[in-house]
Amino acid sequence: MSIGLLGKKIGMTQIFDNSGNIIPVTILQAGPCIITHIKTQEKDGYQAIQIGYIDTHEHKINKAENGHFRKSNIRPLKHLCEYRINSLENIKLGAKINVDKFQIGTLVNVCGLSIGRGFTGYQKRHHFDRGPMSHGSKNHRQPGSIGAGTTPGRVFPGKKMAGRMGGKKTTIKNLTVIDINSDSNLIIVKGNIPGKAGNLISIKSQ
Repeated sequence: MSIGLLGKKIGMTQIFDNSGNIIPVTILQAGPCIITHIKTQEKDGYQAIQIGYIDTHEHKINKAENGHFRKSNIRPLKHLCEYRINSLENIKLGAKINVDKFQIGTLVNVCGLSIGRGFTGYQKRHHFDRGPMSHGSKNHRQPGSIGAGTTPGRVFPGKKMAGRMGGKKTTIKNLTVIDINSDSNLIIVKGNIPGKAGNLISIKSQ
């Protein structure tokens, strides 16, 4: 079964291996999560589990979500996420999933929201070259031509232009699990992951 957990990013640090080499790592707090819904092949056309993360008050979620939790006899949870699995064996509604499901040395994919950079220009967003900075130049950081004139007489969709940068769902694949702390629900992975410290992340084993 492909294990998935919701959690948050604690931050980055570095550790040393037995040879004295520095390894950049990210510390994640994953779970514990609760199975809030089970989807079957017969009823839904595919097999999956829905998990919830972080307790919340019923007044902070809408009526549909409250009805969903009451139907499953589960306390209200702030975040929900669905993971497809190969087998529903030993899967029970309301069961807890924690970091014990992961193993040191395995590869995981971590998904999160990248840091938002606001409205940015061509150089920062698309790494365009700037114009000459010499006296008389009037094109230092301007876009320049964005298309032909009469033909086609328009700007093609997808043209690289200034706009909002960052703040998008991003997945970093094949991160190695360096260490696991079951008491504090911590997972240490090699490398960096998207987002700021405290951001919601989804971690899934390969």
